[in-house]
Amino acid sequence: MESPASMDTAAKIEAVLFWKAEPVSIKKLAQLLEAGTDEIKAGLASLEATLKGRGLALVQTDDQAMLGTAKELSPLIEQLTKDELSRDLGKAGLETLSIILYQGPISRAEIDHIRGVNSQFILRNLLVRGLVDRVDNPQDARSFLYKTSLQLLAHLGISKPSDLPEYEQVRKDIGTFKDDQQHSDALKSDADQPPQNR
Repeated sequence: MESPASMDTAAKIEAVLFWKAEPVSIKKLAQLLEAGTDEIKAGLASLEATLKGRGLALVQTDDQAMLGTAKELSPLIEQLTKDELSRDLGKAGLETLSIILYQGPISRAEIDHIRGVNSQFILRNLLVRGLVDRVDNPQDARSFLYKTSLQLLAHLGISKPSDLPEYEQVRKDIGTFKDDQQHSDALKSDADQPPQNR
C-alpha cells in the first residue's frame, strides 16, 4: 500500500481540497504539504489535467484553489439543489442555524465542537439556501466565519439577531456549554498524557 509520503503532490492537493471543502491558498497548501510554491503550482496543473472528463473540476484564482463540480454537470447539480431546497432543514440544520443565530459570527471548528460532529455538509446546505453568510475570519486568514444572512433575518421578521427571544440567556447558555466542553477536553487530554517521572 502506498504511503502518504510517497503519493504525488497532485493527489495530496486533491485530498486536502476535498477535506477543506472551501478555497485554500497556494501558500497554505505549501505549508500543509511541506512543499515549495512551484511544486504546488505544478501539482495543481497536474490535478487539473487529471480531473478533465470527471465529475469534479479544479477551480482556481491566482492564489487560491478549490474543488468544484464540472460545468458540464451544472444542470444535474441545479436540479439536485432545487430538490434539496424543497426539503425541510431537519434537526441538524436547525441546530446548526440556532448556533449561528445565537453565537455568530462563528467558525466551523467552533460549530463542530459545540455539536460534537462534522458540520461541513449542513453548513453548505445553509449557504446554498441563503440562510447564512460566510465571511473572512479577521483572527485567522486560513478560515472563515459563519453569520446570519439578511435573508434569514427578514424571514424571521427581525432586524438583528439580538431581537431573538431570550437572546442573551441562550447565547450565555451556549457559551457556557462550549466552555464546559473545552474544559472536559483539556482534562481528557491531560489524562491521556503518560505519567511524568518524579
